[in-house]
Amino acid sequence: MNILIDVLPETVRVSGEEYEIRTNFRTSILFETLMQDDSVREDQKVYKALSLYYPVIPPDKKAATDAMLWFYRCGREDNPVKKQMAARKGKTRVYSFDYDDDYIYAAFMTQYGIDLQDVEYIHWWKFRALFNSLTSQNEFVKIMEYRSVDLKDDMPKEQKAFYRKMKRLHALPVSRDEEEKQNVIEQALLNGGDLTGLL
Repeated sequence: MNILIDVLPETVRVSGEEYEIRTNFRTSILFETLMQDDSVREDQKVYKALSLYYPVIPPDKKAATDAMLWFYRCGREDNPVKKQMAARKGKTRVYSFDYDDDYIYAAFMTQYGIDLQDVEYIHWWKFRALFNSLTSQNEFVKIMEYRSVDLKDDMPKEQKAFYRKMKRLHALPVSRDEEEKQNVIEQALLNGGDLTGLL
């Protein structure tokens, strides 16, 4: 699919049949926040996600999930090289639709003149294209850069201190599960405990 020449999809193909899918950007934002919610069990996430996207859930849940993810990725297949690099680096989240909502709202207002409160509908693929093209003139993009910067040993001391401060200042909240795991690791390190199975 090419956003410049193809009509944006309103349906997806599941087991040879067309199924309507909810295309509004708010649906995919809800999907993304659902996937990051540690309070929801994994088996519940799949059902809730399918319910978010499909007015009528297809009988073949696996194929429906694949089609849903294809839509969420804006018709792009997973890039295996990018996936491998992210896994090696330990993928760092650089934004959260929940936590950064005001920055994202302001960025769309400033750059595009789009009031996300007033607009009723934007196709997810259009929203994602606009989101991905936000410039560094926006505070939101600067914050994402702070969160993603790699503090290398050869970085000048003042620069490293600045980025460390910005990372702390703009850190995304840690989930309860992750916070508990960090506390257990910290206690094990302080008390000379065994880290086997914790890392």
